Amino acid sequence: SFLSLNLGKKTKGKAEKQICQVVLDHFEKQYTAELGDVWSSVRDVLTSPWCWQHALLLNRFSQCPGLESSLAVQGYHPAFPAALPYLPAAFRCFIRRAPGRFPAQKHQPGRLKEYYLLNAASLLPVLALEVKDGEDVLDLCAAPGGKSVAILQCACPGHFHCNEYDDLRSRWLEQTIESFIPNPLTNLIMVSKLDGRQIGDLKPEFYDKVLVDAPCSNDRGWLFSGDPQQAVLRLMRRKELSSLQFQLLRSAIKALRPGGSLVYSTCTLSKAENSDVISLILDSCRNVMPVDISEMARGVSQEFTFFSGTQQHELLVLPEKGRAWGPMYVAKLKKMSST
Repeated sequence: SFLSLNLGKKTKGKAEKQICQVVLDHFEKQYTAELGDVWSSVRDVLTSPWCWQHALLLNRFSQCPGLESSLAVQGYHPAFPAALPYLPAAFRCFIRRAPGRFPAQKHQPGRLKEYYLLNAASLLPVLALEVKDGEDVLDLCAAPGGKSVAILQCACPGHFHCNEYDDLRSRWLEQTIESFIPNPLTNLIMVSKLDGRQIGDLKPEFYDKVLVDAPCSNDRGWLFSGDPQQAVLRLMRRKELSSLQFQLLRSAIKALRPGGSLVYSTCTLSKAENSDVISLILDSCRNVMPVDISEMARGVSQEFTFFSGTQQHELLVLPEKGRAWGPMYVAKLKKMSST
């Protein structure tokens, strides 16, 4: 979902990015079957980058007097209502109905950024995770780092492990942390480049909370993949993603302490990578229970549109005009005993 931000930048003043027809045809077939009537309005938003919106997550570690009032003048309002089951006071995110883009801040070594631009739906997994001060937290697939930064806006973990297997993305993650998190606090953060499928065996029952923001079909990004060959290859390998996601989840469950909880998220609408993966985990791991997140979903229903065909432990954000957030799938699980 973060890749969509770069799109906005590149399309301004240049030729618009082209829709990749082979991907659109594939989505058309799959999502008409899976989502029914709502797919056509979702498709209209996904294929129109000029109607995409961006949220600003304020950085509590960087004082910027006047930013909130200047946002208010420009029509921004808080994205999340105070009545949510979990909304730490320091967690401040602003959105507005109109599309368009707030200027991004450049990375400057030694200087903290004041805000992070992102798809507001990507904060839902963080709010579902409900991290509290002192907890040991693992962000299993952490790059580019937006969710890691968001977790640190919520609480101060005892130990925070941010992992990213991909080399290039791992450097991006380190830069994000450097841009948003002040020095003494960065000592609590361990950044690793491990294969996420192995962390459960390396650190069994070590964490209170685990976020698995899994590699997935990035619907927004894939629709604009400029290279048709690459797109065809992606679509062919798409079937392998659910098996990787399943293995990452298995590893995450091993890494969780009994009583700990896990949030799984993707930025795709694909049932095979969302509900199906979670169903498979619930069927095959006897020590895991679904956690009801419908109260959080109800609490944010003013700003987000959800697919009605999900269960209480999951939600799927559908982009629509004026609320162009998502796609974002979120599911929450809890580990019972260690057997």
